[in-house]
Formats: sequence, C-alpha cells, structure tokens
Amino acid sequence: MPTTSDHWQPLAHVAEDGGLHLLDDHLKETAQRAGEFAGEFGCSGWGYLAGLWHDLGKYSPDFQRKIHAAAGQDAHLETKARRVDHSTAGALHAVECFGRIGRILAYVAAGHHAGLPDWTADETGGAALESRLRLNRPLLDAAKAGAVPPAILNRVLPTEKPPLGADPALWIRMLFSCVVDADFLDTEVFFDPEKAAQRGRFRDLEELLSDFTAYMEAKIAGAEPTPVNRIRTVVLDQCIARATEDPGIFTLTVPTGGGKTLSSMAFALHHAVQHGKRRVLYVIPYTSIIEQTADQFRRIFGDAVVEHHSNLDVADEAKETPRSRLACENWDAPIVVTTSVQFFESLFASRTSRCRKLHSIVGSVVVLDEAQLLPPEFLEPILSVLKELVAHYGVTLLLSTATQPALREHRTPSFHLDGLSNTREIIEDPMRLHETLKRVDIMVPTSLTEPRSWEDIAGALQEHDSVLCIVNRRDDARTLWRLMPEGAFHLSALMCGAHRSAVIAKIKERLKERLPTRVVSTQLVEAGVDVDFPVVYRALAGLDSIAQAAGRCNREGLRDRGTVVVFVPQSRTPAGILRQAEGLGRQLLAERVSDPLSPIRFERFFREFYWIQGDRLDKHRILEDLRDSECRFAFRTVARKMRLIDESAYAPVVVLYGEGVKLVGVLESQGPGRWILRRLQRYTVNLPRRVHQKLVEMGAIREVHPGLFVQSHGALYDEHLGFCADRSIVYEPDELIF
Repeated sequence: MPTTSDHWQPLAHVAEDGGLHLLDDHLKETAQRAGEFAGEFGCSGWGYLAGLWHDLGKYSPDFQRKIHAAAGQDAHLETKARRVDHSTAGALHAVECFGRIGRILAYVAAGHHAGLPDWTADETGGAALESRLRLNRPLLDAAKAGAVPPAILNRVLPTEKPPLGADPALWIRMLFSCVVDADFLDTEVFFDPEKAAQRGRFRDLEELLSDFTAYMEAKIAGAEPTPVNRIRTVVLDQCIARATEDPGIFTLTVPTGGGKTLSSMAFALHHAVQHGKRRVLYVIPYTSIIEQTADQFRRIFGDAVVEHHSNLDVADEAKETPRSRLACENWDAPIVVTTSVQFFESLFASRTSRCRKLHSIVGSVVVLDEAQLLPPEFLEPILSVLKELVAHYGVTLLLSTATQPALREHRTPSFHLDGLSNTREIIEDPMRLHETLKRVDIMVPTSLTEPRSWEDIAGALQEHDSVLCIVNRRDDARTLWRLMPEGAFHLSALMCGAHRSAVIAKIKERLKERLPTRVVSTQLVEAGVDVDFPVVYRALAGLDSIAQAAGRCNREGLRDRGTVVVFVPQSRTPAGILRQAEGLGRQLLAERVSDPLSPIRFERFFREFYWIQGDRLDKHRILEDLRDSECRFAFRTVARKMRLIDESAYAPVVVLYGEGVKLVGVLESQGPGRWILRRLQRYTVNLPRRVHQKLVEMGAIREVHPGLFVQSHGALYDEHLGFCADRSIVYEPDELIF
C-alpha cells in the first residue's frame, strides 16, 4: 500500500486544469486564517489548532488513492466511488489527545462539511458525534498510517481559556465559524484566485464616517426649519455625544418620525471609530422594509453597504456587485444590513454556509431596529445570545425603537425574565422628547367591545381625501378595499415584493404631490414604511401596533395635529400572540388616560405581555439543548428549532406579476440558475401549505422544477389585491395575518 513516504505527496484538492493543492499547505493556511479570526475574541490558539486538524482524515491512504487517481498521477490504482469520510479523524484525534475537552475541537472537525452535529442522535436520524467517535476509530488509524507530519499531529492544548463565564455552546459555534470560513477562503484561493482577489478592499469606517458627516451636514442645511426637523437634529446630536461612552448595551427611544434610522447610524459609526470596532451590523425586522433602509445607506456610503436578505434582486448592480455578493457569505464588509431572521437564525445555526459569518459579528456595533418586534417564543434565547455577544465578543448593542420593549432583567414571585442589564438610554429625557414630538390625537371609541361594520368604516374613510386604514387580517383589508371608491390602494403580504414596492412608491408620490390618497393595509405598513397621512384609522390591537400606526400620521409635523382613530373591527383577531396583544391594548385603552401612548404605558404593556407568555418565552426549549456541563450539545436540533418564520407552515409560489411573467418564461426555458432564482424572489408570495397543496391539486399552480411552483394562469393574481386564492379556497383564521 503506497504511503506518503513513497512517491505521493498528500493532496487536499485537485483543480480541473491539473493544479495540485498540497494537504500540508492547506492545513497550515487554514489554521493561520482561523487563528487570526479567533484572535478577535482572544482564542487564536484554539482557532489555529481547530483549523490544523479539520482535514486530518485526508491523510488516509483511501482518500489519497482517490484524489491522486483524480489527478491522473496514479491512474492504475483502483478508486472507490464511495465518499471517503475525512472529517471524523480530526475529531477522534482531538478526543484522544485531550479527553473531554477535546470534544470542543471534535465538533468543529466533524462538522466542517455537513454542519455541527448533535452529541446524541436526533429525531431526524442525523449522525451523532458520540457514535462517530465510538465507532470510527479505524479512520484515525488510517490517517496516521498516511504519515501525518508530526508538526501537525503532535500539538499541545492551547493555553488560552474561553472567555470567563462564556456560554460554551456559542463559543464552539464561534470557533466553528472561524474554521469553516478559513477553509472556504483557502480553498477558494486555490480553485478561483480571481474570485478570491475580489474580496474585501472596502473603505474603512473612518472614511465612511467622513462621508456620513458630510451627508448629514448637507441634509440639515437643506431641510426646512420645522419643529420636527429641529428635534431630529437634537436626537442626532445626542447620539453622537453618547457614542464616546464605553461599549455595552444602549437604547434609543425616539417616537416614530424622529429620525431614528440616521441617528442610530450616527451613533454606530462614531462609536465604532472611537472604540476600534470592525463593522456596523444593522438588523431590521422585515424584508418588506430592509430595502428602503439599505438604499438610504447606499446613497451615503456607496458600495460599502452589503445588503443580505432573501428578497435581493440581483438585476440592480448598485445593490449587488461581485464583491458585495461574496461579502454576504461571511459579512466581510464595513456596513451590513440584514434581517432579524438572518441574524438570529445564523447565531443558532449548524450549517457551514450560515455559520461562516458568525466570527464577523465579533467586535462590531449591532443596531437592532424595531426591537419591540422580537418574537416572544424565542425571546429568552435571543436575549441570552445578545448578552453573550456584548459580554464576551466585543459587541456594542443598540436597541432602537419608538416603543421600547421591557427587555431588562425582571424578577417577581410570579414572573422571571433573564433580560438585559446595565442598559443606557441615549436620549436625555425620553418623556420630554415624546411630549415635544406629539403630533397626533388618539381617538378611542366609547365602547371597546362594540364592533363597527366595514360599511360604516368605509363611509368614515370616504369623508377624508387622504387616509390610511390598518386592519389585522388580510381578508379584512380586501373586504374594506372593495367597499372603497375607485382609486383606493390596497397593501398586504399576498402581493409580491415587487408589487408592494410599486404601490408604496405610488402612494408616496401622491402624498408628496398632495393628491387624494386612500389606503387600506394590513399591519405590514407599520414598521419602517415612511408615509405621512393626516388621518389614520387603526383596528384595535396591541398598544405597540397603535403607536406604530400613529407614526404614519402627521409624520413630518406639517399640520397642527393629526388624528388616529381606533375602532373595534367586526372580525375577530386570530388566536395567539396578536389576540393577546389586542386584549392588553383594550385593557390599557379602557383606562382613559390623557396620553395612551406614553413611554410609561409601553413599559407596562410589554411587561404584562411577556408575563402572559409564561414559560413560552423559550417555547422550543432551545436553551435546554445548549446547556450541558459535559459538552453534549444538540447543535443540529437547535438549528432546526430556531426558525423565526415557520417555513414548514408556508410554501412559496412565483406569481405572474410584472416582470415575473417574463422571468417565469426564462425559468422554464433555461432552468433554475442562480440569477433567475434570486430575481424571482421579488415575485414570490408565501401561501399556507394547506392552500398551496389545494391549488396544486386544482392545477392553479404547477411545479416547474422540484420544489419550485409557479402560478399557472393570470386569473388568480389581481392587479390591486395580489394573489387571490380565497376566490376558491377558504382560509383558516390564523392564515390571515399580514
């Protein structure tokens, strides 16, 4: 049997042109990169060793026979078609050398292709690390038989200690991120050096801060000296002043329309430059609003902004260049704009592709926009990981919202929330700011139990030339829209992203030109859609939703007062979180205080809202799966549980709207290439799986490629209402949100 002592040199990869990537070089280069990445949180030795051992199994004669045969060097050798396990050997060696503590490195080595495993077998039958370590001893023997260089094989345990008090499960995921990114990058240099050369080369944060300062000075100089604009300048100045403070957790409590987006970026940039932070991560709750925020930042910072979310349209080269597309893989850019789903699911992920970016969060400023929208059923795991990032990974966290949720640590005999501590509010006097920025009167009905008919609401809306009405259900929006005169606009998530963007743009244009504009919408308009109506009607909901609706009324303060009318709809809010929030909203509004949207009211609203959830703030018991003194973690199980959007309940369909019609034709003729799939995301609607399956059976939608469904004909997509499956299918109540 040939070994490395014969004529072979151990190989890691072989290029199509015959180029050879030596295994020794690959391990050392990967280790060097991983060590540098892990050095950002004080664990360079761990990163180096994990990188050095991740591919030990490639020294085995089986693997080398296969790869040398592929290289044509030993074509006479018989090769095995089966895949050679090369990831378990490093895991076995780590445990052999270091015992239980070696499990840390074992997770990384064993998972660097298939993803971090569970310690014991999960319900999906995934390969457990425990069984791989117990049953695969021959793999390590084979690797050693391949004459692994002693300088690689014989190493001592790193002297560095994990951060004192740090969660070991997150620390392992961070090490894993360092290694898989280093592995990807070194392999890329070998296979595609031109692609590798496109990475990085962004301008530094000092230059971007200079751009931002110039932009804001011009913006302030050109703005009308209205009371609202003067207040926005005060908010901006306070954010800049507080940016010099020590890193930690900050809150920014500013009423909607007070300039939170730019002021929070001002804090983030100034703080990052002051304290040597590496990047700014701007985390936004919905894909429906991320685009306008990213576009705003791109006007200031150009291509230094990387926009990472599922709905990105690659047709616009200003939004995605080859360099920014690569930076989405590992967030190696100075400013990253992403979604809450992408951010938090990645922090609990097990797959290599999602974990690559984790080490880039280290030493950053994270702005969490609209923090009140954190999903309650994942609140405890989210707060836990945020505290870890701040305490042990050099992150400064800014929670930015008009309705600050009660996320601080809270302990009573009946309720315990292990929340955030030592938070610092940036605004000097949030209550005074709230009073100064009050631009609307809230009209609460005399009876909070007696509903108004849709005909009554439609008649009231028609008394105003321009008015926005926000309802709790999609069928409510359609029912009410159909009662409105011609020319009214409709918004819901049954309209694809491209459709919604077009309608919102038209609404904004009409409002700017002061043309009559009546809009009926679900609550998707409440977070980050910058519209300004003189009158807003809001179906009874949680206090936070009513406040967000009020933020679309007299937003610029161009009128003495705007009017927000709360009404009780004749339909019932779907059971669950929204109905609970509505019940609390009804209770608090019934108290008839002079200012129902006072910041003090939100503190009470959220405390009671979280109290109602009880032990459902970690509904899926994620933290239990990640707490074990024996280093027996359920990484894969946790990743499967941590789904902020339950994809299992919904299925996408590509609709025939606008350019989507042409793109579907290209899809059918050319197949599902990457570029066409990314473009089609803007023309996709998510349907409840029950509805989706029924439409497939009816032939209304069809599968053009495995798992990829498109609308069969145009009748089901309405130019005003979007996808109209309800013309033939009755929805369940909980399928009608947004």
